Amino acid sequence: MRPHPDLGPFLRSRRARLRPTDAGLPDHGGRRRRVPGLRREELAQLAGISPGYYTRLEQGQTPHVSDAVLDAVARVLRLDATERSHLRALVRPARADTTPPTSAESPRPGVRTLLDSLGATPALVLGARVDILAWNAGAHALFGGHLPFDEPPNAARLVFLDPATRRLFGEEWPAKCRDTVADLRIVVGRRPGDRALAALIAELVERSPEFAALWRAHPVAACPSHARRYRHPRVGPLTLTHQLLDLGDGSAQRLALYAAEPGSPSAAALARLVPGVTAGRPSSGPGPGPAAG
Repeated sequence: MRPHPDLGPFLRSRRARLRPTDAGLPDHGGRRRRVPGLRREELAQLAGISPGYYTRLEQGQTPHVSDAVLDAVARVLRLDATERSHLRALVRPARADTTPPTSAESPRPGVRTLLDSLGATPALVLGARVDILAWNAGAHALFGGHLPFDEPPNAARLVFLDPATRRLFGEEWPAKCRDTVADLRIVVGRRPGDRALAALIAELVERSPEFAALWRAHPVAACPSHARRYRHPRVGPLTLTHQLLDLGDGSAQRLALYAAEPGSPSAAALARLVPGVTAGRPSSGPGPGPAAG
């Protein structure tokens, strides 16, 4: 199978962020270079491969690339572990996904019961295309109180297109945007030919200048855990730790859990957000909170 079409743009973005001096090359007196970053021939020299071979690699014309070559290119480009894994996924893509864009995912059996059992502890399930497949009362109140409980949305659309979500993240919104795109790059790299994902990306590029700029920059990063500050319209500021866990059944579904430090003001605010909820659906009408983060 041919390499993923994102391979060339990804490699060019990583060449562009390196200066020749970063790789131990002379800068020739600081003369202005026609292109930013390392040239193809410079990268090839440092990786110990021919310029022609590297050019074909970047153009997606080398379907069979050895691990040694990929390791050498990754070393020169200073790729971290996540970027190295992404590079391998682009060079050796999985079988193209031909699922129709209208095909809906469902939560893994038993996951809905797990979510409901957590009650006021915010928890949700992300699908292979970052759709929120299901959420519990806590996650709905925290992230989606302005939305129907039974119609959970796509997380990327909310981050970039929903004004309530932008207000929820406040000063953290730019970081959340970058994290969302960095995660989407990994998702797209693992699902070549997925028409639903392609439609999502095209929509976001067209409707969000922030998304379009970040997408061109090719950030790639896994975001399994972080702490983030929120500004909830009902209970005020919150600081929550977020854990994103692979469900491990090959479905590409992930479980997101959110928690506050025990005894903290954030824990008290979280308890006020969904009062009296221990399990199941929201016990009252939806509140005015925005979507997943």
